[in-house]
Amino acid sequence: GFFLLLIPGSQAFCGFFVCKADAKLFNRSSQVIMVRNGNRSVITMSNDFQGNVKDFAMVVPVPVVLKNTQIRTVAQHIFDKVDAYSAPRVAKYYDHNPCAPVVMEDMDYLRFAPVVELSANASDRKEKYKGVKIEARYEVDEYDILILSATQSGGLKRWLTDNGYKIPEKAEEVLDPYIKNRLKFFVAKVNLERHAQGQVQQLSPLQIEFNSDRFMLPIRLGMANANGDQDLIIHAYTDKGRVECTNYRTIKMPHDVNVPEFVADTFGHFYKATFDRMYRKAGGKGVFLEYAWDVSPRNAVKCDPCVGTPPINQNLVTAGCNWISNPAATVQYTRLHVRYNRRNFPQDLFFQITPNRERFQCRYVITHPAQGDLNCSAGREYLKTLIIKREDELNQLALLTGWNASEYPDYVGRYKKMLQPFEEEEDKRNGYELNLDLEIQEDKAKVGGGVVYWWLAGTVLVFLTFFRGIFRSVRF
Repeated sequence: GFFLLLIPGSQAFCGFFVCKADAKLFNRSSQVIMVRNGNRSVITMSNDFQGNVKDFAMVVPVPVVLKNTQIRTVAQHIFDKVDAYSAPRVAKYYDHNPCAPVVMEDMDYLRFAPVVELSANASDRKEKYKGVKIEARYEVDEYDILILSATQSGGLKRWLTDNGYKIPEKAEEVLDPYIKNRLKFFVAKVNLERHAQGQVQQLSPLQIEFNSDRFMLPIRLGMANANGDQDLIIHAYTDKGRVECTNYRTIKMPHDVNVPEFVADTFGHFYKATFDRMYRKAGGKGVFLEYAWDVSPRNAVKCDPCVGTPPINQNLVTAGCNWISNPAATVQYTRLHVRYNRRNFPQDLFFQITPNRERFQCRYVITHPAQGDLNCSAGREYLKTLIIKREDELNQLALLTGWNASEYPDYVGRYKKMLQPFEEEEDKRNGYELNLDLEIQEDKAKVGGGVVYWWLAGTVLVFLTFFRGIFRSVRF
């Protein structure tokens, strides 16, 4: 991502600043926490380093010469907490049985959090070389820190080369814009003696703080010697509103979509396919929104649903949110996901704080069908609705991932089979009722005909009797 890891020898660099060790989810993935308050920026760089610590080093462009008090280490769990809390998630719900007298509803959640496993190599031997000036030198926990300035990219490249760093062929053209903009270079390596004395062998994440009018992340150094795409998760905190990228389009990931039940068993694979498809639709040039929420201490609702522990005050302070001591303080959190490469991201990432405080979560909904006997009128109607819903879920799956929905015929077919005997039974019952209705109508017709017959007969008899009386009267 936004800084360059330098490697001795012929080993290749393959990531944002370190390489991902396995292929779980995103092959090359890194995380960074950004805090922006006024023109103050605090940047924390995750460092789940795996490998020999003597081979680790990094270079970060910074706008000013940092003071010792502006550089610190933090515990890795700050990333674990925020990543678990904001990760794309699936919410599971359960339909109730409409034929059952008791309605039961339940809900639980599965979380998906990218696993970051990293490794890298570098070394440092000299303090000075032509064209390069050491502006400051610090010892910060297990790290030795240098702040360098340079007058030309070639001079900085030679300094790094002569001090044992393997510089990529294209590093000079990437360094040159930073030098022309008078940026400094934060260089960190591990002090082996101090690291050996520590109780924790894992390298600590580094945090830097500075004031600058520009709210940005320099990612071009990380692409100087990288092959292929790299994924970066950005956790941003502000005191106002949501963070968006200004020089690349910020795109919402699909959310609150009903997906098939089996997605729960392979959610990581599903989400990776969904992200890949969104990335391609955006032409490989988007910055994707995965989460946004008000995590202020005064806000009682920190997520909906929660798939991880919401950030507590101490975590927010550690990240750099030093304004939360104010009871009315606002802390707006934004999670952005960037997949970048040299071709599609020729510029660093520039951001703005918007007034938008709308809640957003990358959530996918799974509804488990009702269990038990469904052989009732409401149950049969439920099955018809369920079949339509499942067909819609398969269509959504195809739209999100590009997977072939026809490969899951049983997902809908099993409920069509379940409904079939109910419909046959209903058809038979309807046929019997129809026949019964016809018999009743025939009986009614017979009964009605008899009534008419006797009514007519009675009427004729009355008339005959009446006229007979008249005839007798005349004859008398």
